[in-house]
Amino acid sequence: MKAADIPRIDLDVNELLTCLDLARPVLGEDRYGKLKAALEMLHYLTDLIGNKKTTIHRLQQIIFGARTEKIQNVFDNQPGEADASSQTHAAQEKGCTEKGKAKEKPKGHGRNGARDYTGAQRIKISHESLKSGDPCPLCGKGKVYAQKTPAYIVRLFGRTPIGATVHEMERLRCNLCLEVFTAAPPEGVGTKKYDETAGAMIPILRYGSGFPFHRLQRLQASVGIPLPASTQWGIVLEIFKIIHPVFKELMRQAAQGKVLYNDDTTMRILALMGKRAEQKRIPESDDSSARKSDRTGVFTSGIVSTREGREIVLFFTGRKYAGENLADVLKQRESEAGTPIQMCDGLLSRNVPREFEVILSNCTAHARRGFVEVASRFPDECRHVLETLRDVYMNEAVTKKQGMSAEERMAFHKAHSGPLMEALEKWLDEQINEKKVEPNSGLGQAIFYMKNHWTELVQFLHVPGAPLDNTICERALKKAILHRKGSLFYKTQNGAQVGDLFMSLIYTCERCRADPFDYLVELQKHAAELAENPEAWMPWNYRETIERGRASPCSN
Repeated sequence: MKAADIPRIDLDVNELLTCLDLARPVLGEDRYGKLKAALEMLHYLTDLIGNKKTTIHRLQQIIFGARTEKIQNVFDNQPGEADASSQTHAAQEKGCTEKGKAKEKPKGHGRNGARDYTGAQRIKISHESLKSGDPCPLCGKGKVYAQKTPAYIVRLFGRTPIGATVHEMERLRCNLCLEVFTAAPPEGVGTKKYDETAGAMIPILRYGSGFPFHRLQRLQASVGIPLPASTQWGIVLEIFKIIHPVFKELMRQAAQGKVLYNDDTTMRILALMGKRAEQKRIPESDDSSARKSDRTGVFTSGIVSTREGREIVLFFTGRKYAGENLADVLKQRESEAGTPIQMCDGLLSRNVPREFEVILSNCTAHARRGFVEVASRFPDECRHVLETLRDVYMNEAVTKKQGMSAEERMAFHKAHSGPLMEALEKWLDEQINEKKVEPNSGLGQAIFYMKNHWTELVQFLHVPGAPLDNTICERALKKAILHRKGSLFYKTQNGAQVGDLFMSLIYTCERCRADPFDYLVELQKHAAELAENPEAWMPWNYRETIERGRASPCSN
C-alpha cells in the first residue's frame, strides 16, 4: 500500500476517547486501559511530529527506548584514543594493571548474602552438643571457640501483602434462660480490624511501588482475603490525617537545605482535565508585561534538599511549576540559613523561584544531552564536547572517592576541571564567531544552549558545594513516573496531595536508609507524640526517639 492510498482523517482524541468510553463495558477494564493509553500515546506522537523541533532521533528514543548516553553507545561502540586512555586510567584507579591482574568484582553483582536480608527474621541456633570453651571432640587436646561469622541458611517463603487472622470464639447458650456466653478474645487481639502494619503496607504498595488499588483488590480476592479498593483508600486517607504534621516538618527542614534540586514531570488529575476541569485557572504572570494566560497543564514537581549529609525529598502535584513549588518551600527558610544553591535545568521560566534569591546552577547533563542527540550527524564536534565533559566527571568521581569537603572539591575542580572548561568555552566561541556551525542546526542549538547557560554550568568551579547536574532530582521523579505508568492518573487534587505526602516520606526513608514500612507503622502507633513534636519523628531520628521513650520510665 502506498502512502497516498492511506485515508487521512483529522485526529480528535477527545472524540475517540468518548467512543472508547461507550465500549468500556464490553472491553473490560484491562483492555480499556490499554486502548486508552495507546490513543494518548498516538496523540502525543502526533503533536511531537507536528513540532518542528522534534528530531527523528527523539522519536526513536520515545518509541524504541533510549540507550544509555555513554560515549561508547553514542558513537556505536567505536571508542577513540581518548576513550581508550580513559579506560586505562579507570583501570589504574581500581588497582588493575596491563599485566593481567584480575579486575575487582563490581559492587552490586553476584548473589545476595545473608547480611543483605535486613528485613528477615533471624533465629540464632546454638550447637547441639558443644559450647565455647569445650574440648575439641576430634583431637581432644584443643578447645573450641565461637567464630565471629556463623554459618547461614536463607529460606524464602511467599505470603499475601495483606494477611488476615480470623478468631473463632465459641458461643454457648442456656436452653432455659437463652443467655449466650461467648469465649473471651485472646489477649493482644486489639480493637482495629486493620492494624498499623496493614496501614503501612497499602501506601507503600500504592505510592512506593506504583501498585494501583484495584490491582491489589484483585490480588487479595484471589487468595481469599477481600480488600476493596474503596476500603484501601479509606485506610490511606485516615493515616494521611495522622501523619500530616511530619510532612509539614519535613518541608520546614528541607527549606534550610544548602543545595536544593528541582524539576517536574507531567501528571494527570482527572478533576483538572477536559470537561471536569475547574473554570478557575491559576494565572501565569509575566514580569516583562501585564500579560496573563490560563494554565492547563498538570505537573508533579520533585524537590530534593541536601542538608547535613541527608537528602529530603518532597513531591507536589498540581498546576504549579517546579519553581513555584520551590518558592512555597523557601518561604519557611530561616534568615540564618543564608542563600541556597539551586540546581535545575535550563528552563528558567518554570524552575526558578522568582521571589527568592538563590545561587543558580544548571545541569551539565542537560547541556551534554543536546550533543548526544546530534552525535550521529556531527561526530567529530560532539566527540570533542562529550570527551571533555567525561574528563570533568572523572574528576568529580575522584572527589567523591576521596571524600573531599565542599571547599576541597571546588579547589580540585579549579585545578583539574577549570582548564578543561576554559578550553571548551573557547571552542564554543570559535564555532559561533567563525561561523563554523549553522545556528539553526541541531549542533548549533546545542552550542548556543551551552553558551547561554555557561555561567550557571560552571558554578561548581566557583561555589563550594555546587553540583554538576540534576540527576538526583530526576532519579526522585521516577517515583512519580512509576505511579503514572501504573495508575495513569489521580482522580482529584486531594488524592494527589495524599500521594505526594506518602511518596515524599517513602522516598526520603529510602534515601536515608530507613525502613519505610517500619517508619509508617511507628508513626501510627505514636500519633499523639507525633502531633506534639513532629521534629523528633523524622525518618533519620524516629528510632532514637522510640528508644528514649522506652528508657525514660526505667530512669524514673
